[in-house]
Amino acid sequence: MAEAEETKKQLSSSWLCLSAKCFPITTSYSKSAGNSSDDDEIYHSAADNLPKQTTPRKPGGWRSMPYIIGNETFERLATVGLLANFNVFLMTQFHMDQVYASNVINIWSGISNFAPLLGAYISDAYVGRFRTIAFSSFAVLLGMVCLTLVVSVPGLHPPKCTDQEANLSQCVGPTGSQFGMLILGLGFLTIGTGGIRPCSLPFGLDQFDPTTDKGRRGITSFFNWYYVTFTIVLIIALTVVIYIQDSVSWILGFALPTGFMAISMVLFFVGMRIYVYIKPEGSVFSGIAQGLVVAYKKRKVKLPTDGNVQGVYYDPPPVGASALSRLVLTNELSFLNKAAVILDGEVKPDGSKVNPWTLCSIQQIEEVKCLINVIPVWASGIICFLAMTQQGTFTVSQALKMDRQLNPHFKIPAGSLAVISMITIGLWIPLYDRVVVPSVRKITKIEGGITYLQRIGIGIFFSALSMVAAGIFEKMRRDSALAHPNPDGIAPISVFWLAPQLILMGFAEAFNIIGQIEFYYKEFPDTMRSLAVSLVFITGSGANYLSTLVVNIVHSTTAKNGKPDWLTKDINVGRVDYFYYLIAFMGALNLAYFLVVSRRYRYKRARMVGDEKPGFDVELAADGKP
Repeated sequence: MAEAEETKKQLSSSWLCLSAKCFPITTSYSKSAGNSSDDDEIYHSAADNLPKQTTPRKPGGWRSMPYIIGNETFERLATVGLLANFNVFLMTQFHMDQVYASNVINIWSGISNFAPLLGAYISDAYVGRFRTIAFSSFAVLLGMVCLTLVVSVPGLHPPKCTDQEANLSQCVGPTGSQFGMLILGLGFLTIGTGGIRPCSLPFGLDQFDPTTDKGRRGITSFFNWYYVTFTIVLIIALTVVIYIQDSVSWILGFALPTGFMAISMVLFFVGMRIYVYIKPEGSVFSGIAQGLVVAYKKRKVKLPTDGNVQGVYYDPPPVGASALSRLVLTNELSFLNKAAVILDGEVKPDGSKVNPWTLCSIQQIEEVKCLINVIPVWASGIICFLAMTQQGTFTVSQALKMDRQLNPHFKIPAGSLAVISMITIGLWIPLYDRVVVPSVRKITKIEGGITYLQRIGIGIFFSALSMVAAGIFEKMRRDSALAHPNPDGIAPISVFWLAPQLILMGFAEAFNIIGQIEFYYKEFPDTMRSLAVSLVFITGSGANYLSTLVVNIVHSTTAKNGKPDWLTKDINVGRVDYFYYLIAFMGALNLAYFLVVSRRYRYKRARMVGDEKPGFDVELAADGKP
């Protein structure tokens, strides 16, 4: 008993840190957190089926980090630096109006955010993370070269437009071939980001052995360094690179990120002899599809009711990543349990299944349940992200029509305003971690102060609030511009009046995005790690498509009685403030929806398999505290 308690103590002290928040990665538990009951658990595998590790693993560990983190840093600096100011580029260099530019960005971003799902599938099922990242890096570089050529070669972009022509809406737009070259570059970037995004973080984690104390400490430090460098890169891209593009040269502003991407690739390939390469074990998407198909095929099978389930369900010894975090069978969504019921002729003498499309393991169907349970929570993030997407489109349009002169020699680039949100996140997270959480913990008795779902909900609230603030300050900006007419349509008020909405959006990101990532990593087993990363990007993809839909509906329906629509080309004539209020109203409805689904959510359960001293289960509460 004492030995088990000591092992339990060791397991519960293994933490995975994501940004400033940590949660356990090796603790196992047998009951759903929060609102589960004992009768939910109906089956456990025998302890003597646990695999034993015979050959010590020798991961790359910190020896590989200079190459992996260096590659990540330069790759993010390249892609963010190239695209952070893209809305301004489309409006000023390609002469698109704000609705057209917004549609291009939202549609492309939606495709790019959905692509990681396909990239995760290819990586997990066929080629592995290293090859996926390597191929994708070449695609990103090609995309950047194409966009650099677009801005560099006169025949690949529209002719320059004078201020007078711009004010009279007489600028020449892109030709079909020019627009096609732009789309070609964005297409290569989509292919590249689709492979890099879901694989980069897991590939870094592959370098550490989570079964050792040293490996767990390395994982903790890796997450910290990963997100610290990510924040630094964003700040550099949103200030230095954008300033070069706006004030020095668009050609240099695009060529520098392309050079950064080349450096990123060199660093990545230099470390090839040090990396740990995890072979693809088959995609979780195939397992999910099999679980749904087999459950439908066996829909008429009767589940056992006498409680004696030994030998009834297919539960082979765990292998690969599933050996680290194994799920137990639950009564929740019990119709899926039929897929794991063993019928005559479905299992070979050696214990393997005859056909994966006629029989599934307990692990497979519980993974399906994890995904189904998470979907309602995931859907709430789409409208939250909808508010965030406006930072790169209409917020930039606002900034272009405000006083951005910081001093007689320096004008703030419109695309750099997003750095206010990044600074908010950088300042708030340490304060939250060191001051707020300890104080709230004394009241709630929860290790993290609040649960992951509560953190997500707070982020949704801030996103709606930021749109209310955006509407208020947009009306003030518009009124000022109309009261002080000038040829450029610039409102004589400081661009820093946009700071409140950006600060509130920073809080929304700090709570919602980080909360989502932690929530998915906690609720999905190790075998679904790539899917966990992809879900965040898919949320962004849904938000981009929803933004395109809402923008076009508003653009086509709000012009009445001879008045222009809310999102007309001249922002001073339109009513972008009404558009912001519409998104705020949608956010309020979304918050109400989230409160309902979060109260109904049931946390998953798992227990460690393959540990040296198995034989007990540890209950993990919703806050991540054993």
